[in-house]
Parts: sequence; C-alpha cells; structure tokens
Amino acid sequence: MAEIKHWAEVIADEALENGTKHRISTGITPSGHIHIGNMREVVTADAAYRMLVEKGAETDFIYMADNFDPLRKVYPFLPESYAEHVGKPISEIPCPCGECESYAEHFLKPFLEGLEKLGIHPKVYRADQLYKSGRFVEAIKTALIKRDEIAVILKEVSGKDVAPEWSPFNPICQECKKINTAVVTGFDADAETVDYECSCGHSGTVPMAGGGKLTWRVDWPAKWKMLDVTVEPFGKDHASRGGSYDTGKRIVREIFDHEPPQPIVYEWIMLGQKGAMSSSTGVVVSISDMLKVVPPEVLRYLIMRTKPEKHIKFDPGQPLLTLVDEYERLNAKDDLEGLDKRVLELSHAKGICHTDIPFKHMTTIFQVAHGDFDKIMRIVERAGYDITNEKCIRELTNNVSNWLEMYAPPFAKFSVKDVLPEQTATLSDVQKAFLGALSEIIGASDELTGEDYHNLVYSSKEAGSELHLKIVEKLGVAEDELEIDPKEMFKAIYTSVLGQQSGPKAGWFLSSIDQDFLAKRFSEASTYRP
Repeated sequence: MAEIKHWAEVIADEALENGTKHRISTGITPSGHIHIGNMREVVTADAAYRMLVEKGAETDFIYMADNFDPLRKVYPFLPESYAEHVGKPISEIPCPCGECESYAEHFLKPFLEGLEKLGIHPKVYRADQLYKSGRFVEAIKTALIKRDEIAVILKEVSGKDVAPEWSPFNPICQECKKINTAVVTGFDADAETVDYECSCGHSGTVPMAGGGKLTWRVDWPAKWKMLDVTVEPFGKDHASRGGSYDTGKRIVREIFDHEPPQPIVYEWIMLGQKGAMSSSTGVVVSISDMLKVVPPEVLRYLIMRTKPEKHIKFDPGQPLLTLVDEYERLNAKDDLEGLDKRVLELSHAKGICHTDIPFKHMTTIFQVAHGDFDKIMRIVERAGYDITNEKCIRELTNNVSNWLEMYAPPFAKFSVKDVLPEQTATLSDVQKAFLGALSEIIGASDELTGEDYHNLVYSSKEAGSELHLKIVEKLGVAEDELEIDPKEMFKAIYTSVLGQQSGPKAGWFLSSIDQDFLAKRFSEASTYRP
C-alpha cells in the first residue's frame, strides 16, 4: 500500500515541480479581531513552508498586513464615533484603545504576538509602508496605462461590467482623507502623480507613492509580481469562479508579465452552531484569546489534522477538551510513524513548555485546589506527575483557569464544599451505607491512585469484595439480597462532596482530594440526618 502523505507534503511536492526557489505569502486586512478562522491561512502557509525547507528548497515566508485598506463600516465592536473614519485607510485611523500607532496596529499587534507563540516567523510587510515607500509605483503606472485592458479582463472573467469612471487606482482625498470616494480624472506617469475629484467636493493631485492604492483585484496580482510570490493560501471566497484569483491570474500574466502563485484553497473554520467566523459580524474567537486557553500545539493540531479543502468545526467549550485529549494521546505515543508522525511534527511549536499533566485532569485539580497554586503543586506531586518544571505547570494552570472562566460550560465547573452539602439528605440507605464502607477502607489504606478509586467504587457490586461485604454488614441484609449499581454510588460521592449528582472523572477527582478529608466527609455523609 502506498504511503499516505500529509497534505502539506503534497503541496510542497507540487511546488517543487515548478522549481526549488519559493516565496510563500499570506496576509489579511487587520480591520477587526484576527480570529482562529484567519489562523487557518497562516498556519497552512507555515506548514507548506516547513515542508519545502525540509525538502531542501530555498524558501521565504512572508506575511502581508493589508493595513492600507479602508474601514468599511462601524463594526459592532466599535463606538459610533468611528463613523467619521469610515472610508479612511485603517493605518491612518486612531487606535481604539489609544495605546497603538493606529487602528490597524491595535488588531495586528496581538496577532503577531500570537504567531510567535505558534512558532510561526514570517517576514512581515505592511501595505501602507510599501505604498508610501514607492514599491508599488511601477505597478500603479502599468495599471493606469493599461486600464482598458484590465477592464476587459474583469468583464470577461467576472461577467460584471466596469463603470466608465472606474480606475485601478483609488486616490486618498487630501480633504476628507478617504480612499474610496474619489474618481481618477488623469495621471502623469513621468511625474508619478494622479489627479482626482472626490464626492466631498474636493479635487486635487496625489503622488503615486502613498497617495492611494490599487483596487483589490489589481493590488493582489501586483503583489505577486513585486514580491515574486510562488505559493499562497487563500479562502474559498477568492477561489470561486470569476473571483479575485481567477481575475488575478489573467492580470498578473497579461498586465504584469508574471506567473500566478500556486494556490492553496482552504475552507472556513465554523464556530460551534454560529457558522463561519467573521470579524465584521463579531462571530469570532480571537487567536490571542485561544492562546490564553490552550497550548499553541493544540491550535496547530486543529489545522494540521484536516485537509485545507475541508471545513473545521470548532467549539471552545466542552468539545475543546476532546481536541486537547486527542492531541495529548498522539503526543504521548513513542512509536509514531507515517501520517500521524507528520501531523505531530507540524503541530509542534518550538520553545513551548511541555508537561505530562493532561489538560482535562488539570481542570479537576485546579477546581479542587480552588486555584491555589501551592495546593495544585501538592496534588500534582501526589498524583505522580513530574513537578520539576514549575514554569510549564504554571502555564498549564493559567490555560485551565482561563478556559474555566471564558468558555467552560456550567456542567464542567464544580466546587468542593467546605461543609457537608444539604443534598446529602436525599441519598438512599444503600448509598449512605456505601459511603460509610468507603470511608473505612479509604481511612485504612495507603495513598490511593485515581485507578485505585475507580476500581474500588466498581467493586461495590462484586459479591465477596471487601467493599460489598461492608455495605451488606451496615445494611443488615443477606449478601444475595443486595444489588448495587455503581452509577448510583458515584452519584453519592459527587453529592456528598460537591452537592450535585455528577462531576469530573471520578478517579482523577478523588485522587486530587486529600484522602483524610474524603474519609471524614464520607463518614459524615453516611450518618447524616437533616
């Protein structure tokens, strides 16, 4: 049977058929919170980059922040005062928090910090700097001179008529400062200037260097030529028939005399039942928020395990724990090979702390210890985990704390009650006898592990077991008259400790609590009468 290759290796092999020198590009307009839906693009690009490097290709990886694009509207997360800035380049708009250089940097900064944590290190370009430095001037001249040819391509590929006043260049009005309200009335290629009339009533002349930008469908292929891009991932919206990639292919070949990059088309990440993530609608989970909740390898794994052309369902609540479990099981295997090995390699983020404590177990430990780190360390040590790297354990503790606060569903949260819960009064005689017998065994035992507790509770149904015999004795019935359902016994445990009928995985839960405390609590519960 032929070996199954990881999708990133397939992409790299296809790229190598076109040469051994490559530049992978990715980017986004930082107009709002950059979310994990956007993360799919940059992690996909990073995977292709890693594979090309591994295969010996001379490869660069760049990230383009399209911060010269206009603010389209007052998004739900903005105050109404931003209405005056609609239409201005987001690099020229004030920062919402007042601490960054611009509106664009406000959203770009946490994203770039997130990339560092994800082990992704592209060369970052900012569109405003490229335009202002003159890097786009030759492309702007070419586009203006060949305006009619571009219009024909747009019509033939997209099927949409181009308005008579349309221009491939959008000037920034010197009066209202907007980039989407002016019409080009002329240009001087030698002087490198563009004349315009704006809907605000102002007319004037701007330099090609920084006085405006190319429209999106021309800007994108111009970047391919200017930066010599050979591979680029992008969302399925750009890949639709007649979309911006289709027009870009023709424009870059026929106008800019350059070959288009190899496309990597990816599907959306869907947020629970809310659908595709979108900064403009506020349906987002930001990358910076997710990195407060889970280790970066888990986020990379979310992307690496699924082919780009398949959509991903993501839910930061309880299903997130399943994702973490899946990653931790894969990471714990010593004999990985083939596709699983490659997925794990591409999920790795260099320089990140690792601990052998399962995320889900830490959610139990954290709540048993009420977040007290010293108590957490004692429980971790008692459970037999490695405690030599306190920094890693603290990071995991912070992740769990944030998950519990930000995303955990109510049923995942609990609190060990300081005094016997009143709900204990609802327990049956069999459940109380079970707790009394369990208390005696726990009190007389050496330290018990999670597995010990699990097996002990299940032994309650086994005729002849120590626990079963003690229950029979306490109830004063014949052994063959007693049938015990362990599920009801677990309910008794949770009720007497948490005041509710369910809780976290019982073995982990009980082994995280002081054994003397449990023996005393179960003894109290066995005789409790309201």
